[in-house]
Amino acid sequence: MRSFITRPRALAVLLAGTALVFSPLSGQATAKVPAEQLGNPCFTPENATSARGGQEADHRELSAAEQKAIDARTAEILKAKQARGLAPKAGTLAAASVPVYIHVMRSSSGAGDVTSSQITQQIAELNQNFAGGESSQAANTGFSFYLAGTYRYNNSTWHRDGQSTTYRAQTRKGGKNALNIWLVNFSYLGIATFPWDYASNPSIDGIRVQYSSLPGGSSTNYNLGKTATHEAGHWFGLYHTFQGGCTSTNDSVSDTPAQRSATSGCPTGRDSCSLPGLDPIRNYMDYSYDSCYNQFTPGQSTRISNMWTAYRA
Repeated sequence: MRSFITRPRALAVLLAGTALVFSPLSGQATAKVPAEQLGNPCFTPENATSARGGQEADHRELSAAEQKAIDARTAEILKAKQARGLAPKAGTLAAASVPVYIHVMRSSSGAGDVTSSQITQQIAELNQNFAGGESSQAANTGFSFYLAGTYRYNNSTWHRDGQSTTYRAQTRKGGKNALNIWLVNFSYLGIATFPWDYASNPSIDGIRVQYSSLPGGSSTNYNLGKTATHEAGHWFGLYHTFQGGCTSTNDSVSDTPAQRSATSGCPTGRDSCSLPGLDPIRNYMDYSYDSCYNQFTPGQSTRISNMWTAYRA
């Protein structure tokens, strides 16, 4: 597997696909159609010079107006749930144990497989990161994860993330509270859906992750399992720390300093914005190296709680 120099970490988009039929065979699922060579229109070359491939819109485009509308709608939902006693009491945040379903999308020859040990390590990494276990500055979000099931498929098209709408619809497990992770081989490190989109398209809800980014994988600088953490952040409703650029709205979280652009590497002291504060390069929602990441903030924890209560509880 080639190493990743700079690639986008998240892209929350809906990709159309053609129906596939698959059938279980000795615990596997194999499509009954030949694999296709599907070009990735967003392929990111390894010699890209900017953060993670240089794609600015690496999740579905969100205008400032849509961002504002989402926050307003979320507030209305929370208010209604609080009135019905379905939200955390004042001064407390939501917490939950999240079931995780891992889908290993191997090629027809078995390429792209990961070990059970890597999957166990990935779940442990999610738990450590969301518990604030990597820094005294990190927030404990109150959310934990457990492995609810591992499924392995042999399909070269799915392995390359081809016909992703179809394969997600055919393989997704659990309800709106279940995190589905599809491990594929594509030009990104990860792709995610947002919680407020679940109601309109529940069959594709979850995250897609480059299989070699799991702990012990071959994605240089991105093989500590932090890609899944970043993508899960989007799945919980977090934006990038550089969402909206150097603006007061920024990522809709008050304690992540405004940031004009994504970070590449781990440049201590980086300050891309004239507004107060250095760039939050150690935040899981920036584009830093895995080794640079170590925290979610209390404000992000509050947003996770609100989004969970509004859309996933």
